[in-house]
Amino acid sequence: MLQLRSFTFNPFMENTYVLFDETKEAVIFDPGCYEKAEQETLLNFIKKEGLTLKYLLNTHCHIDHVLGNAFIKRNFNVPLLIHQNEIPVLKSVIAYASNYGFPAYEVSEPDAFIDENMTIDFGNTQLDVRLVPGHAPGHLVFYHESSKICIAGDTLFQGSIGRTDLPGGNHDDLIKYIKSELFSLPDDMIVYPGHGEETSIGFEKEHNPFVGKRARF
Repeated sequence: MLQLRSFTFNPFMENTYVLFDETKEAVIFDPGCYEKAEQETLLNFIKKEGLTLKYLLNTHCHIDHVLGNAFIKRNFNVPLLIHQNEIPVLKSVIAYASNYGFPAYEVSEPDAFIDENMTIDFGNTQLDVRLVPGHAPGHLVFYHESSKICIAGDTLFQGSIGRTDLPGGNHDDLIKYIKSELFSLPDDMIVYPGHGEETSIGFEKEHNPFVGKRARF
């Protein structure tokens, strides 16, 4: 049985997710832990549950989602996987980290690349991958259909969508790919976003003011 644990880290209130199954193998998404207390919270949970991390996965590489990359790689010796289009996004973080209040940010390098034609396998679990650009050029979404779990990053939120005014953003692309790649998932799929509370595909198809049936735009 696939289990999910969420943590909210850093001033951006970013959601970090750990997924694991009965084998105790796990993957971690978007570690936003920056302060020592945040790092220890995540470390203690992984140790307490007896988890073995297999992969570190970034849905995308904006600063709030990668602050803990180096910490996770160093402590668990796991590979960092991103989409190739996120390379410039990740590399740019060091240039502005101090301006955002993160002078101790540590650079992390990807070890391999993922695209939408791949799956992520750990334990007895296989995650499917979809590319949903618009908020970021190589933004990936990961889902497990039978468990109704979708790690959506900053694509789709409860009643909102990701911002598209950052470098590499494209509003039209985000709308198009949410409709084609996310709204084609089952209505009862639970969306776990990069910020805020979870929602469902069905609810957002009906009520989201940007991309739902009642969209204002």
